[in-house]
Amino acid sequence: MRVYVILFNARTDNEGIHSVRAEGHDLIYMFADEDDATRYAMMLEAQDLPTPAVEPLDSQEIEEFCADSNYECVLIEQGMLVVPPENNLTDTDWQADGQHRKTAETADEDASSDVDYDRIRRQLEGLL
Repeated sequence: MRVYVILFNARTDNEGIHSVRAEGHDLIYMFADEDDATRYAMMLEAQDLPTPAVEPLDSQEIEEFCADSNYECVLIEQGMLVVPPENNLTDTDWQADGQHRKTAETADEDASSDVDYDRIRRQLEGLL
């Protein structure tokens, strides 16, 4: 089955695949519909990430990559609304030698600490 994934620096020596960290798992979205993948890529670009590319690949190839790299594949069916996380890593642990291929992932730890800061900020503002 043909699916669409989000790549950064597509077809270069510095290519990376978009992943999302959710509940301690690294996920790679496989979009069944090119328009849905394009919409998601545009939302990533709106978050000031490097310009993403939507690339068609065989789902089996992505599944094998995920199994080899300790990622989980998530098939995004046509019409499913997926929104990129608000918190993205700007410094990635992806290496040019291909050891890790993480490009723009969400860090749950960062998100939870942001929530704590927001709560504390609201409490302090309430004191004023």
